[in-house]
Amino acid sequence: MKSASINDMSAPGVYTQSLRVKNRDVDMHRRVRASRLFEWLQEASIAHTERLGMGREKTLDRGLLWVVTLQRSEIERMPEYDEDIRVESWPGETMHLLFPRYYRVLTAEGEELVRGSALWMLVDGETRRFVFPEKHGIVIPGTETGYELPLPAAPAALETTETAEFTVPYSYVDLNGHMNNTRYFDLAEDMIGAAAAGRRLRAAETEFKAEIRHGETVSLRWGWEGGRCYFEGSTARPAFSMLLSYDAKNA
Repeated sequence: MKSASINDMSAPGVYTQSLRVKNRDVDMHRRVRASRLFEWLQEASIAHTERLGMGREKTLDRGLLWVVTLQRSEIERMPEYDEDIRVESWPGETMHLLFPRYYRVLTAEGEELVRGSALWMLVDGETRRFVFPEKHGIVIPGTETGYELPLPAAPAALETTETAEFTVPYSYVDLNGHMNNTRYFDLAEDMIGAAAAGRRLRAAETEFKAEIRHGETVSLRWGWEGGRCYFEGSTARPAFSMLLSYDAKNA
């Protein structure tokens, strides 16, 4: 059957995308990969921003780049292969330099699977420094639905016991010229092994501190406390940190 991809507005100020989970979206356990989940949330953010009149002609074509600084999600369960789902996204009220954004992923019947929040900002593509959105006419009105997950904060650090190095390949780099935020989940889960073992991801918190470019080598560190894994990386300076929570047992 041909997969669905239908965009509409389920409520004022809320962007909705309906789709069917494909084989490229899932892992060997037939559950959506963490990186693919966050790709859907990223794509919904961009699509909604364009619909609100703040698309590439206002940003990318003027040398302004959207970047995620912090994000978090709580996961009841990951969507599964061949399942019909709905991704929802809406903006919160702009906080000076930061653009809050909220997410939900639901079944076709309306069961909530994932709830998330993120903080986005705009940076100058040349200087890589933040910009004041009002100086560029970037205005995104906020919406309140009652389903907002509290905004993210920096993940709480745990003791790290494992180390490795990783060099960013061409395939991990996006149009902003750095490692895409969703690929950090591929990197983490390749290293820590929980997803491959069948353990279900239940929550994720991420802070992006500094971009990582193509060809840069990242020093990685991670450690476990119960079902939580703290995973961080640095180049010449701290680059990112993640706190991933999994079921204690394989499922």
